[in-house]
Amino acid sequence: MKGNKIKENVKEAYSKIARNNNSGCGCGGSSCCVSSNQDISKSIGYSGEEINNVPEANLGLGCGNPIALSKINEGDVILDLGSGAGIDVFLAAKKVGKTGKVIGVDMTEEMIKKATENAQRYNYRNVEFRLGDIENLPIESNSVDIIISNCVINLAPNKDKVFLEAFRVLKDKGKMFVSDIVLLGELSEEQRNDKDLIAGCVGGALQIEDYLSIIERAGFKVRILGEDKDISKRQYEGIPLESLKIEAYK
Repeated sequence: MKGNKIKENVKEAYSKIARNNNSGCGCGGSSCCVSSNQDISKSIGYSGEEINNVPEANLGLGCGNPIALSKINEGDVILDLGSGAGIDVFLAAKKVGKTGKVIGVDMTEEMIKKATENAQRYNYRNVEFRLGDIENLPIESNSVDIIISNCVINLAPNKDKVFLEAFRVLKDKGKMFVSDIVLLGELSEEQRNDKDLIAGCVGGALQIEDYLSIIERAGFKVRILGEDKDISKRQYEGIPLESLKIEAYK
């Protein structure tokens, strides 16, 4: 499946999830359809307090908790790549305080609308949600302290562009904290082109070595913070993959 068709497929899948207010069959694999959003989020590292911070923002779509990995300070400017309904944006907003700001970028209009409504409902004034493509970020160069992303970059057809854009918008010594699905074995051609597996964060995933190489080519230094291999059995019916947690710094 080519780039534009991949994006159309992903937009359609996540628009439906936003409208239905549940995880559907997005990132989390097919078995997520029979699990609650709370159960999924707890299994990937969110506490009950974090999940209930803005309950409507938890759609059970991630593969890790980038906030738990990150080192966010008061006053920081944070960027969330693929912010969805806003769960990680709102958690980061508590850490940056009134002097900081958190920007969420998502290419799905329904998700932006949902996240904005959540921000208004819970009176978050230090957040902003922008409609945009993570391969071409609507963000000024050298303006962000920390980038977070939770199980989204695997959905992008051109991952080189994503990390080049991340490098561009980060300030000197800025960092990325990412949870993402990477492959530990080969997929069949049928799996690669399966619409549900693409939207489910599998079809477009890279081998772990290729994923790390792309980050380094963009100019980052990379440190692996964790590897959740059990997620394959919990949520992906044994497909050879893992949730990779990394820190990349400029």
